[in-house]
Amino acid sequence: MSIRIATINDVREAEDVIRNHVSPVPLIRSYALEKKLGLPSSRRVWLKDYGWTPVGSFKLLGALNWMSNNLERIGQRSVVAHSSGNFASGISFAGMRFEKRVVVIMPDSAARVKFDLTRSFGAEIRTYDISQDHLTGERDRLTREIAEEEGAIQASPYDDPYVIAGNGVGGLEIVNELRAVGRDVSQFFCQVSGGGLMAGHALAIADGFPQAKIIGVEPEGADDFCQSLKAGHRIRVERPTSICDGLLSYDVGEHNWPILQQHVPQAVSIPDAATQQAMKWLYKVHGLRTEPSGAITTAALLSGNVRLDGEGDIVIVLSGRNLDEESFQEWITIS
Repeated sequence: MSIRIATINDVREAEDVIRNHVSPVPLIRSYALEKKLGLPSSRRVWLKDYGWTPVGSFKLLGALNWMSNNLERIGQRSVVAHSSGNFASGISFAGMRFEKRVVVIMPDSAARVKFDLTRSFGAEIRTYDISQDHLTGERDRLTREIAEEEGAIQASPYDDPYVIAGNGVGGLEIVNELRAVGRDVSQFFCQVSGGGLMAGHALAIADGFPQAKIIGVEPEGADDFCQSLKAGHRIRVERPTSICDGLLSYDVGEHNWPILQQHVPQAVSIPDAATQQAMKWLYKVHGLRTEPSGAITTAALLSGNVRLDGEGDIVIVLSGRNLDEESFQEWITIS
């Protein structure tokens, strides 16, 4: 069965939807990273910080576009989705905006702040044991049961063309803002989990800055995309592990893979210790309490594992800031 792959035109159409609900998030120049990396004065580093959204991550972009484009199908029924936490609050926010009931399946170990945000927008939460999910498949079973028994419409957190296109609006924001001031981009760093964030941004960045090298970033213990690139087909990691709870998908989505294959030629895997160092650096230098999944792209730069060739600017995505204070303090208390 053929699937519909999102395009740059889908991203442009999603922009009108997103602007009805949220403003663009900041693109912040990091003078400190430019100095740390030893870049010449002609090159700049930009942080696209999705911590500024109403849900503290990028996830509401795809959720809003998905909800807007599925209203007729949803009708009076509920929406159900599984999420480690950030899509949970994103789809909950979308449900609030479009007055739809939302049920989300979350791991019982998710950060309290993610539970609180999700409930604050009105969603109902049901939990599962993520440590055993690779054996039990409980996450997918619960989601499927709610869809079947309650007649709910299932929303994918990443493997859907409307979700991809909505996420890509953030990439359009980057392109429009930098082109407006005459800047060019040499490297673009973005997290890869299920691939919804990267696929959407890759469409926008490749269209606006076709010469830019788009680089995926994953945790070492959840590097299915790195393995997939090498193999030339999607690889599934049966038990992904990392402090980056938002990057623990088993594989990239079916809708995402063709876009990633076309536009993302390189990916790097980062050890959790390097991500912790990046979290500490972002807090010390920029005052940002960034969750591990958000800080991992900064870790890719600070680790020195990627050559920063070219003369253009560098853009890195900070995908979210939702983490509990105790966990944050524990992770940044390193030498």
